[in-house]
Amino acid sequence: MRLRPRTPRMRTRTALAGCALALLLIPSGMAQHQREALTDPEIDQLRDTAMDADLRLKLYVQFARARLVALEKVRSDPKITNRGQETHDRLQTFLDVYDEMDDNVDTYVGRKSDLRKVLKTVIDADNEFQAKIRALKDAANTSKEEATQYEFLLSSALETLDTSSQDHREILAEQEEAAKQKKKEKVKP
Repeated sequence: MRLRPRTPRMRTRTALAGCALALLLIPSGMAQHQREALTDPEIDQLRDTAMDADLRLKLYVQFARARLVALEKVRSDPKITNRGQETHDRLQTFLDVYDEMDDNVDTYVGRKSDLRKVLKTVIDADNEFQAKIRALKDAANTSKEEATQYEFLLSSALETLDTSSQDHREILAEQEEAAKQKKKEKVKP
């Protein structure tokens, strides 16, 4: 059996097929990274609340809060020898869960869901999360070597929290104004 020599057209097709395969694998890799931040029971809980924005966002707040509790435990456990890396990893999982919550807020806003009630819970959580992350940043008992392992991620987390908190407040204000306008329209004969 004799193989034909590869033509430029065949090489192009092979290269395009390889690129297409790589592009198909990237989203699954990204999804896997997101899934690592949530446990299987958490994923099941979220799946059960897909149509209820209030319950779903409250779950995300609960999950993010749990990640910060895990972070605080790592910070206070004297048995942890690689505290910098453990802090980095816990901070990353918190940020992954928080980003997912923020994406869900955007999704529900896009669907024109009424988020006024649950956004108050989210904003309270934003304030709590900001305080805890700032406390971590200001921790005096952290060595310089340890802090360099998570310093960039910590700054990113603070920036994300600040931006998202402002966005959540703006969305709440917009939705409250829209509700007032609707109410006025109903009252007018």
